Amino acid sequence: MPSIKTSAGALWMLVAGVLFACMGVCVKLGADYFTPAELVFYRSSVGLLVIWLIVLARGYALKTQHWRSHTYRSLSGFAALSLYFYTITVLPLPTAVTLNYTSSLFIAPLLVLLYRERPHRGLILALLVGFVGVICLLQPTLERGEWLAGCLGLGSGVLSAFAMVNVRTLGRVGEPEYRVVFYFSLVSTLATGLWMSWHQFSPVTARGGLILLGMGASATLAQLALTRAYSTGATLVVASLAYSTVVFAALAGWLVWHHIPAMSGWLGIGLVILSGVLATHLAVRRK
Repeated sequence: MPSIKTSAGALWMLVAGVLFACMGVCVKLGADYFTPAELVFYRSSVGLLVIWLIVLARGYALKTQHWRSHTYRSLSGFAALSLYFYTITVLPLPTAVTLNYTSSLFIAPLLVLLYRERPHRGLILALLVGFVGVICLLQPTLERGEWLAGCLGLGSGVLSAFAMVNVRTLGRVGEPEYRVVFYFSLVSTLATGLWMSWHQFSPVTARGGLILLGMGASATLAQLALTRAYSTGATLVVASLAYSTVVFAALAGWLVWHHIPAMSGWLGIGLVILSGVLATHLAVRRK
């Protein structure tokens, strides 16, 4: 029975990886019709609508006493999502996704700085491997005009780590997942809506509307598959397979845009994945 549950969790995580890669494809295709801010707005508003319907259907309570932690999580998550979407519109899809997935490299240093947790020697090794991978990925891959986007993509990883640390804090005080997702979606929708109120929204054509529909559907279904994966599978296996998104994004970049990373780029992607899996393994063992 445990092996069946582990296999089911792994399968759901692979499904989530495919769907997150599909979301990235839709974001990159949507850059021809919408600004990054508009893409974040539509992505967040769809998520807000879905979680709001779930709250209404199940009678969940949204009142909370942990406004500060929700604010930190929502703002850092919104900033990370904004940088991530911008990076996707500028850089090759596998490069942008890999930079965002460096978040696992920054969680351990944040825990040391914020909570004074003792760093594990193996974890330090994992971080070094990951940063070597980032250097290999950026140095030969990006053109001169793409370095700013590369740094912003790395910034999305840092901010994602902040968001995850705050999610960890909220989980420890008993905040349910739906409440965390609701306030994050709410803040992201309001922030981008306010931002876009100063600009003219791009017209939604038939093709653009289909892209938005695909982005919202793939992102929502990916979140559901991710939740099912962690609830049914072994944490270590599921967390390690989360990096399948990078592989599927690289495959999508090849199929849709005929982009094939250089050998050093593949090495960087591999090192980032290796470091993330190693860091996850050490974290789960310590827990």
